[in-house]
Amino acid sequence: MLLKLSVLLLWNQVARLDSQQLEQNPQFLSIQEGQDLTVYCNSSSTFPQFYWYRQVPKEGPVILMTLVKSGEVKEQKRMTAKFGEARKDSSLHIIRAQPGDTGIYFCAGTHCSCGLCYLPQNPAAAYSCHTASMSL
Repeated sequence: MLLKLSVLLLWNQVARLDSQQLEQNPQFLSIQEGQDLTVYCNSSSTFPQFYWYRQVPKEGPVILMTLVKSGEVKEQKRMTAKFGEARKDSSLHIIRAQPGDTGIYFCAGTHCSCGLCYLPQNPAAAYSCHTASMSL
């Protein structure tokens, strides 16, 4: 029996800092259990590092992937994250989506100022984060 797995991508315009901003695409997507999905994050600015987070209801966000090299590809179970060559984009690909994949997904880029780079401590409130929410 196939369970319907709905994927809702929320396009949040969060405050910008130093004109660095991420846009997540697509905005909305509905898939069936077992189907693949890819979420993209793009920016007009470059990021020295890129992060993908996942948050399940009533818990804090957890880092899924950290990308630090231009063109880097990381795999973890059924997920693959890629960092663009120009350091302006990233994608998160999930194969064979399962009900256990339910949660809120965040993309975030590190902000650097005066030679110091900062990892968003709360990606839900970070200037460069956007979310993808998956639920049944």
